[in-house]
Amino acid sequence: MKKQVLIIEENSTVPFDPRVWNEASALNRNGYSVTVLCPCDKDYERRHEIIEGVHVYRHPATKGGNTALTYLWEYGVALFWEVLYSWWIYLRHGFDVIQGCNPPDHLFLVALPFKLLGVKYIFDHHDLNPELYIAKYERQDFLYNVLVRLERLTYRFSDVVMVTNESYKEIAITRGDRDPNDVFVVRNGPDLERFQAATRNTALKYGKSFLVGYVGHISVQEGLDILVNVAGFIKDLGRHDIHFTCVGGGPSVPGLQQMVKDKGLGDMVNFTGRVSDAELFDILATADVCVNPDKPCEMNDKSTMIKIMEYMAFAKPIVQFDLKEGRFSAGEASLYADNNNQVVDFAAKLLWLLDNPDERERMGQFGRKKVEEELSWKYSVSNLLAAYQRSFDKAARLQLLPPASSKDTSRDAGSI
Repeated sequence: MKKQVLIIEENSTVPFDPRVWNEASALNRNGYSVTVLCPCDKDYERRHEIIEGVHVYRHPATKGGNTALTYLWEYGVALFWEVLYSWWIYLRHGFDVIQGCNPPDHLFLVALPFKLLGVKYIFDHHDLNPELYIAKYERQDFLYNVLVRLERLTYRFSDVVMVTNESYKEIAITRGDRDPNDVFVVRNGPDLERFQAATRNTALKYGKSFLVGYVGHISVQEGLDILVNVAGFIKDLGRHDIHFTCVGGGPSVPGLQQMVKDKGLGDMVNFTGRVSDAELFDILATADVCVNPDKPCEMNDKSTMIKIMEYMAFAKPIVQFDLKEGRFSAGEASLYADNNNQVVDFAAKLLWLLDNPDERERMGQFGRKKVEEELSWKYSVSNLLAAYQRSFDKAARLQLLPPASSKDTSRDAGSI
């Protein structure tokens, strides 16, 4: 019989989230029966559908915000629905493994009752939540301490941990006290087959000579305020030949749109919101340079951003800050701005690239080659499957252990 898997994703919906969809699809193609539980949103409102053999259930979701209280409300409501739906899915389909994709780090609470029934729990570690909290709110208070505790409990109750890079693996081993044999690096990587239909469209440059592209979630830690200030700095230099297009949704979008208006940059910067894959890929195909303005902090230093590999898949040169995992991913496909002199140096690196087409071509081709040979999703599948096999191997070994009652207790007692 096929092994049954339930993947719980709370921070986004499926198939919109590329990592979770790639994982679900790979498991389905390799003999697992896969069900995904995620929130619904305006673009994916159907409560149940089957997509390429994967069952997708979507629970009601509240609107997120940008304060601690709104996050508590959002995640509390989601936890209620996840518990309810998980039991319904278990009774309807059954599952042998729950894979919990953070944030947040409380999904182990959904899995705990099922562990008593022999279900294994795999923690798919997407974000460092304590560091993310500091990046958002710049404080270590009661809620920060709660997040630290939840992370420890998540590690403790996980049978296997999947992480996106070596930095996260080190944290799982040291901070999470996990056996290295139970931690698997399953990197974020683009599925190159999805990008084949993209076409360049000069209309997306809004009459300008150059297009600078950004794609990703838009919240405080993504540093889009820095990018808007970069655009303003460039405009003050007298450059009017560059347009910035930012693709993605998030709680910071309204404030950033107001910032663009206040700075008089409406003719230079636009925010598209979430768009279809076809529209996104056309924007990336048209862009001359792509940017990652994630603000320098511990969270971003240790995290792998899938947008970097997507830029590289389109053979686009990149400008970003000098952060550990960003440099590991991009290498020579990127220029790295000074983490301290943020706006001025980011703008200088960007303008230099735009004015040097041969270097843009060289860097773009380096990035494309690295994705093709090292970083595309296909290179992560083997570790994904190994992580699942490890969870089943551990279960099998536990079943082979003799029960405690088989011990000769009378002999032990006589020796005291």
